[in-house]
Amino acid sequence: MSAIPQAGSAVVARVALVGTPNSGKTALFNRLTGSRQKVANYPGVTVERKSGPLALPSGTRLQLFDLPGTYSLRGRSPDEVVTRDVILGRRDASALPDVLACVVDATNLRVALRLVLELKRLGRRMLLVLNMSDIAKRRGVIIDEARLAAELGMPVVTSVAVRKDGTEGLLAALEGFSNGAQAQAVAEWSEPGAAELRALQREADRILAAAVSAAPKPDTLTTRLDAVLLHPVAGLLILLAMLFVMFQAVFTGAKPLMDVISGGFEALGGHVAGVLPPGLLLSFLQDGVIAGIGSVLVFLPQIMILFLFILLLEDFGYMARAAFLMDRIMGGAGLHGRAFIPLLSSFACAIPGIMATRVIDQRRDRLTTIMVAPLMTCSARIPVYTLIISAFIPSREVGGLFNLQGLVMFGLYAAGIASALLVSFVANHMLWNENPTPPFMLELPDYKVPGLGSVLLNLWQRLKAFLYRAGTTIFSMMVLIWFLASFPRPPAGAEHPAIDYSLAAAIGRFIEPALAPLGFNWQIGVALIPGMAAREVSVAALGTVYAVAGGREASEQIGQTLAQQWSLATGLAFLAWFIFAPQCASTLAVIRRETGGWRWMLAAFAYMFALAYLAAFITFQVASRVL
Repeated sequence: MSAIPQAGSAVVARVALVGTPNSGKTALFNRLTGSRQKVANYPGVTVERKSGPLALPSGTRLQLFDLPGTYSLRGRSPDEVVTRDVILGRRDASALPDVLACVVDATNLRVALRLVLELKRLGRRMLLVLNMSDIAKRRGVIIDEARLAAELGMPVVTSVAVRKDGTEGLLAALEGFSNGAQAQAVAEWSEPGAAELRALQREADRILAAAVSAAPKPDTLTTRLDAVLLHPVAGLLILLAMLFVMFQAVFTGAKPLMDVISGGFEALGGHVAGVLPPGLLLSFLQDGVIAGIGSVLVFLPQIMILFLFILLLEDFGYMARAAFLMDRIMGGAGLHGRAFIPLLSSFACAIPGIMATRVIDQRRDRLTTIMVAPLMTCSARIPVYTLIISAFIPSREVGGLFNLQGLVMFGLYAAGIASALLVSFVANHMLWNENPTPPFMLELPDYKVPGLGSVLLNLWQRLKAFLYRAGTTIFSMMVLIWFLASFPRPPAGAEHPAIDYSLAAAIGRFIEPALAPLGFNWQIGVALIPGMAAREVSVAALGTVYAVAGGREASEQIGQTLAQQWSLATGLAFLAWFIFAPQCASTLAVIRRETGGWRWMLAAFAYMFALAYLAAFITFQVASRVL
């Protein structure tokens, strides 16, 4: 591991990590940069850009970039276009990489070597990084590094990104590139045709035969695992079981830590009440800030568990298998098999899920996936679901194994998945007149033990983003809601709660007639409006509205308050609304950017709003008559 660069030291070279997907680039990047990395977007697009400082053993400072995975510079998907443009200096000529570090999976060199040869034609300073060399060695893959370096005309080093001492060879090689390194002029490039690519593949095969020899039999662990996990019946059952366990853990495993956070905010509210005299300042801090933000942050443990499951599945190598298993089901609904990973990512947040659709080549398939990704039950819905389930669904065991509340949570997730498949089926048969989706081809990565440091770092980055939103968007919305719920002040001798005379009540009662068929009162209307900024704001808004109306006890026992003031039919309709409601301005903005205009964003908002209203209406009307 490299030392931390000294403050003020000049960056002498820019190094870009480039390679095919699943080559371990990001794990290697995390190992080299640690917690000092920065995450942003490339100018003009929402593809994630990671950069970070790297200090070599000599103290020389480099800037490291992690480029999206690509199989060729032809740019058949938006991710590949970004990588090509960065390498060629088209996106930002001043940030042209000085060195290209080609990261390849040492256990699967055939496709990667073709990319290396394609990059070599640019005449750039390059080195080849044989990542996962420990796995290759265990599998009996013998690589003649000297012969490979001679054939390619570039340095070749090995690395093991998941080990602390696994990057020493790479750091030593970068020392040789850092002295006076300057970005070289890019050779004139034109997109290679099919004949050129076949010629490059033949050359890659020749080099592979000359420098690499493989064991006569494959890795038995991977073979045995795939025999079960890729079975058309057993594999699907295992996938569903894993998802079910994940949802159960989200609801039940996080409860102890949630109780700690809830108790902390209750204690903080009590401390503020003991220090400040009654008045607007106390109401603002206790009812607006603490009740609002606290009602959202209490769900942080559940969000953390969801992110952790997804990160572990990604690092283990199971995500690609899940996409393979779901291809037939998703294909029947008009979705490409590659859509599974973006949709699964959308369980955490629809924004990275929508961004992940850039790996889908066909525009039709990419647009369909973008349009249905917000229907996946993202982490922002967890506070809503948990609040309403806790208030209206009893916590008891079913069959001696499962928690009833967890089963309801699983049902809500299943409803989101089913609705996404149904919408994509309708879109595929009514909107598109293009050729059928081409066959699904996917390279399955090796199974590997997730690196604890990399998983924790990625988990922290996602939790930090949630905390940032809680400190910015949610806080600002809570200030606005408290103001609307507190002003104007009630007249002298008022007999009703102060909030009944406020701007919030006036707004809520104005839209109440439109929401009445859903069983929604004006307080719900007030909560739905700021929920457009972020879904979880609706919970915080309810906390603030009922805190202003009923004081500290109402805010601390918001679930009990809702159970007393709402009917069961209203609670179920509220859940049905949030299965479909497009209440996230950030997601809509990303849809606009990814689709290149307002048309698809407005279409997504319109159809999801219509589905939300229809689902809530049917649920309320049926539940009112049956329950």
